[in-house]
Amino acid sequence: MNLLSMGYSLPATRPGQIIGLLGGSFDPPHSGHVHISLEAIKRFGLDRLWWLPSPGNPLKEKGPAPLDARIDAAKAIIDHPIVCISDIESKIGTIYTAQTLEALQSARPNVRFVWLMGADNLAQFDQWQNWRDIMERVGLGVLARPGQRISAQLSKTSRVYRAARIKGEASGLLGHIKPPVWCFVNLPMTSISSTMLRNYGAWQNRAIPVSR
Repeated sequence: MNLLSMGYSLPATRPGQIIGLLGGSFDPPHSGHVHISLEAIKRFGLDRLWWLPSPGNPLKEKGPAPLDARIDAAKAIIDHPIVCISDIESKIGTIYTAQTLEALQSARPNVRFVWLMGADNLAQFDQWQNWRDIMERVGLGVLARPGQRISAQLSKTSRVYRAARIKGEASGLLGHIKPPVWCFVNLPMTSISSTMLRNYGAWQNRAIPVSR
């Protein structure tokens, strides 16, 4: 899929840049997303970071809030010179990460992408469609969340790709090493989550905590 020939626009990049990708439903976006974004920029030496609100999550039965509302909320919660919010998944019709990465790499072959996720996602990563293809395409930056460190590090992904793991002290090299490569970093994480906010009605009331 050639996004440029199809007339789709992407955030500006320069050859050689390390671009972090933070996917998810962002339903709603919250201070935890901001926190891991700022830490990822610092830990992994990112030149740019794109938030990719998904049209839907294949692993969840219930659909998220309307995409436009989630994008507007995301733009309201983070204002950082190298962070941008992209609706490219909705425009090209991809719902699986492997498809999105294939399209982005085709459109931007001169940059290096790093896929970012919380440790809870690593614990179930082998359930993602073509998860091995994802590992072979991009570096994986895993940011620990409260209560998920043990299950993540005992996951199938961590076992299968044990030899591809680099130590947290070398996290700045993640985007410069040919995949498969991944790095697990322990952070002082906030326990706030989108699920918690939805359960307490914060999305409907727009009472979204912000940390800048």
